[in-house]
Amino acid sequence: MVWYVAYGSNMHAARLAWYIGGGCPPGGRRTYPGCRDRRPPSRSVPVSLPGGIYFAGESGAWTGGMAFYDPQLSGEAAARAYLVTLEQFTDIAAQEMYRRPGDTADLIATTGAAIDTAVADGRATLGPGRYETLVCPGSRSGAPMLTFTAPEGASGVRCRAPAPTYLGMIARGLRESHGWPAERIAGYLTARPGVAGAWPPEAVAALVTEALLDA
Repeated sequence: MVWYVAYGSNMHAARLAWYIGGGCPPGGRRTYPGCRDRRPPSRSVPVSLPGGIYFAGESGAWTGGMAFYDPQLSGEAAARAYLVTLEQFTDIAAQEMYRRPGDTADLIATTGAAIDTAVADGRATLGPGRYETLVCPGSRSGAPMLTFTAPEGASGVRCRAPAPTYLGMIARGLRESHGWPAERIAGYLTARPGVAGAWPPEAVAALVTEALLDA
């Protein structure tokens, strides 16, 4: 078992369920094949990671920037850790990389080797693309905590504002996992690179309020 650590929209359990069970989430533009093992995570816990998140690139599911984790940013990144099997983690990784779970016969072995490297060194590379860099910020209850991010940090890319639907999903995940009030969620999101300077604080606050009402 491993902890899959989500810091973006997958903090919202209903969003992660599309990665596990398959299908297209409301407001999304992408249909997920799902994991081969469709059981829900054994448990989940709120966690904080050293560093922060930023938004960059172009989301094929939502448009706008995607969330990435940068351990070199100041502060802490709010996240949620899900206890899943290695196969489920591999299948979630495959979908993040726009591969189909099970298509690559050696992906579990490759991911397993990368996990060993990440546990030993804190970081490992599964490939050159987005979400193909594996980071291990520690362990919990004897299982490694693992997350995916881009190879570059926030300082090495052009940040881009996320789409409202995507940002709202992250807001729901923060409320669901950390229990934060709307004001704290809005303040946290407003300060993220890619949101800061692109979204006025009052617009973020209004979006968060609406997202939490719909949750």
